[in-house]
Amino acid sequence: MARRDAPGPSGSRNTLRAFLLIVALSLIGIILYKKFISPPGYSNVPKELQINYVPSDFQISIDEDDALAILSNPQRYRREFNDLVYDINMSILYHVANRMNLNPEDKAQLQDEYEKHHPYLRNLYYHDFVALKDTTSQLYQTWYDNEGSNAIDVLREVASKYTCFFVTQIITTLVPTKGGSIFAKGQSVDTPCGVAMQEALNPMMKRLEERAAIEDFSRSRGLLQEKVEKAIAELATMEVRDKKGLNKQLQTRVLGFAVSSSDIEVSAISILKVGFRLNEYFDINLNAKQGIVTITLPEPTILSHEVYPKIDKLDIGWLREVQSVDLNKNFNALRAEFRREALASDIMDKARANAIELMNTMFTPAVKGLNNRYNIRVQFRQGTEAPEYYPENAPSTYDNQYRD
Repeated sequence: MARRDAPGPSGSRNTLRAFLLIVALSLIGIILYKKFISPPGYSNVPKELQINYVPSDFQISIDEDDALAILSNPQRYRREFNDLVYDINMSILYHVANRMNLNPEDKAQLQDEYEKHHPYLRNLYYHDFVALKDTTSQLYQTWYDNEGSNAIDVLREVASKYTCFFVTQIITTLVPTKGGSIFAKGQSVDTPCGVAMQEALNPMMKRLEERAAIEDFSRSRGLLQEKVEKAIAELATMEVRDKKGLNKQLQTRVLGFAVSSSDIEVSAISILKVGFRLNEYFDINLNAKQGIVTITLPEPTILSHEVYPKIDKLDIGWLREVQSVDLNKNFNALRAEFRREALASDIMDKARANAIELMNTMFTPAVKGLNNRYNIRVQFRQGTEAPEYYPENAPSTYDNQYRD
């Protein structure tokens, strides 16, 4: 009877290698399946819950020149500002919908869904934009070549606060979710927020910045080519004087090593006047039955802001890397800080109080001359389309009635 030989060491090694190869191929197959076929992190997901991302180019539907004009004066173009916010947000939503390959029925609902949010969003955008943008500094910003660029920076900051919120709210009402999660696959998969910010909002802001840079350069070159005179109607009730300074060091590096540095020290004094533009709104109303003369003024604003900069130190390195733009940025940074600090104080309340006192001083003799029982009431006009859910934006009314 023949004797069977026991398997040698080489046979065991071949078996082990084959086993390891099978395991490796299985792992690679599982990874590929998870990455390209199965929704990441999930299994057994129904087809109706899966979203397949597809490539899509972002289409902006706003006129860049009109947008810059609106952003330079949002108070004057309030209605156009609201429309601009609408167009920007709808462009973002349509891009997210296209990337997520939503069906035509879902895309048709985008407008209706967004219009549920637009009434409060337009007010949030407007009030935040006006609060952040120095709307009284158009002349200065133009001179420093950054009036339009500053407006775009502020718009980017405001839009970044709300874009993710409304995009997520609207998209999750249109696409199927499970436990609040979206099951997605395809090319460049990202959250609706990520797609909106990285592929829509940021490219849009970049295009507007490029256009603003061109406009800023052209405007600064054409600023005050001839003497301008105009009549104004302003009531200044407060003046703030302040002094600030900053130090900035510029370094030139070669291969990561600082080879030259320049020191710049800039200081400036600021004279900021707060009051009322009476040419925008001023109204006197007599209620003979109640015996009240109501004087309505516009809300206080910054009427003028004069900044007088001075270079205290300018130590230029041997590579002479200091440019005029560096100085302009420093000057404008100081001016922005003066204004920010003033607005953060109680300067507006003091302006209102002084206006009340001044109106009473000016009009009391005339009112009492009409009838001794008449009293004066001074109030301030409510901002255009102020949202009802903003208590701080409610109309401010001050009574100062003179009794016999």
